[in-house]
Amino acid sequence: MDHKEQIHEVRSHSYHNEHRRPEYRPEYRPEYRPEYRSEHRSDNRQEHRQDYRPRVPNGYEYPEDEYITPQPSRDDTLRKMKTAGSVSMSPELFEKLYLSPQNNVKGDLRKTFGNPTPIAIVGFLISLTPLSCDLMGWRGATTSGAAGIGAYFFFGGLLMFVGGLLEWVLGNTFPSVVFLTFSAFWLTFGATLNPSFAAFSSYAPAGAASGAAGLTTRGFNASFGFITLAMGMITLVFLVCSLRTNVVFFVIFLTLVVTFALITAAYWFLAMDFTGNANYAATLLKAAGASAFVTCMAGWWLIFAILLASLDFPLELPVGDLSRVIRGKSEKSHV
Repeated sequence: MDHKEQIHEVRSHSYHNEHRRPEYRPEYRPEYRPEYRSEHRSDNRQEHRQDYRPRVPNGYEYPEDEYITPQPSRDDTLRKMKTAGSVSMSPELFEKLYLSPQNNVKGDLRKTFGNPTPIAIVGFLISLTPLSCDLMGWRGATTSGAAGIGAYFFFGGLLMFVGGLLEWVLGNTFPSVVFLTFSAFWLTFGATLNPSFAAFSSYAPAGAASGAAGLTTRGFNASFGFITLAMGMITLVFLVCSLRTNVVFFVIFLTLVVTFALITAAYWFLAMDFTGNANYAATLLKAAGASAFVTCMAGWWLIFAILLASLDFPLELPVGDLSRVIRGKSEKSHV
């Protein structure tokens, strides 16, 4: 190396030493100094927390483009969006979707599986709507409802069983009990009308030309009246419990209680005198059909509201939330 090259190297080294970027060490930041923390702990903490550019003793500041704030990854962003979406559900929306006040359950099954509530409601409506029209005698329909046996088994029985079972898996006790109870009722009702189960033919008098003669006997009508009476009693329990859900669900149970009471009265009048009380029983069954039809209209409104809310539709149908009107015992104890 000649003399000129040595001089150039020395000058270059000196220039870089004079103009090099100062070494950044965290202890140079003001908030790391003990005297600063004691004097400015409450006043300037938020101010310096928002400033990501480090400062050094000689006053040199890194330019904006030399110090970039770390950005979250795509996975972190998606995880945050999923978490926000899962916890942002209001108690009113939860009650509308699941027909039960919001409760804490172990696990994340509600994020894994869909909402089974509409499944059970559809099964209930497709079974009860035709039956209510039959009871009212529309378009010449009879009050037996035998034409809907298939709907009672597969819509009322199967769909409500699936919905009730999935509600139980998700930890929604009240809708699970309601759906499984009515699933069993529809299966029972369909089996009673099915001749292969011999529910009414067993009451047919000896020598009767058809097993359908058992439908007119005192024993069959009195016995079947006890089934509808029991359903009215459990529905009354559901009615009281529904005061913690919403107005539409309450109306459904209220009209169902009236429906079961009228059907029970009709069958017991037929048990006393099938021929003499036939007209009176027909009037009671028609009134029961009208009450059940109101139940169906409330149910159709409810299923429409749930599906719109599930799709985040801009149109929202009110259901009259009652979970905040009648507070739970645990909520009152924390007040």
